[in-house]
Amino acid sequence: MPEIMTPKEVANYLKMSVLTVYKHAKEGVIPGFRVGNSWRFDKGKIDDLQVGGQEKDALSDLRSAN
Repeated sequence: MPEIMTPKEVANYLKMSVLTVYKHAKEGVIPGFRVGNSWRFDKGKIDDLQVGGQEKDALSDLRSAN
């Protein structure tokens, strides 16, 4: 069963602000889904970003932009 994270949990996990998480979720950079008005994120997909090719570079760029 996937571990579902809130935007605040993702922000802490990725060491970025919550507003940045929302921005990148809306842009599709960070994979997430909406439940009503709330964003939720699958930790497994976030982990895949951290270990996968170009996405890893994009995520590193996101962190350094903060």
